[in-house]
Amino acid sequence: MSRSRDSHPKHRSASVFSAGVLVLGIGLILIGLYIALALSQVGQDKPRQPLGSIPVAVNYPAPDLKLDTLHGQSASLEDYRGQVILVNLWATWCPPCRAEMPVLQAYYESHQKQGFVLIAVNAGDSATEVQAFVEKTGLTFPIWLDPNNSALRAFRTTGLPSSFVIDRAGQIRLAWSGAIERKTLEKYVTPLINQ
Repeated sequence: MSRSRDSHPKHRSASVFSAGVLVLGIGLILIGLYIALALSQVGQDKPRQPLGSIPVAVNYPAPDLKLDTLHGQSASLEDYRGQVILVNLWATWCPPCRAEMPVLQAYYESHQKQGFVLIAVNAGDSATEVQAFVEKTGLTFPIWLDPNNSALRAFRTTGLPSSFVIDRAGQIRLAWSGAIERKTLEKYVTPLINQ
């Protein structure tokens, strides 16, 4: 009497092993999906935290920065001594830079009569690109062009956007990297304006 191939003990154990691996794999996938679903529910009852940057308090002299404005005139930080200056380093290709511009514009409009100026230093874009962006977004604060990234070196940063607040005496008092929200500007920058 001859045995069929499937009834041979060696072949039977191989098919049982394959079925076991399949069941184990499906079980692990289901466990993984359950854990992912459970983790996605964690913290859903808590309010969303703001995504904007938080300024860091610092205290060191502002650099001696001189650049050309978007209109081709020479300008320096020293020209604004006695005012509170927010220097924003940005580029037109940078999504968080573009996203924060309306916030910066609104803050500038609210505080410019209190001796506050916002200077947006563009890192490397052409004057044509910057002008088109300024017109499209309706920016009214001073825009400086920095084709050689002098400001990034002067402020010792590489990230965009990066911002620095200079007090009326020429000391950098706040610094942050990344986009910022209006309420954060009011909380940290407005007290310096009101001093």
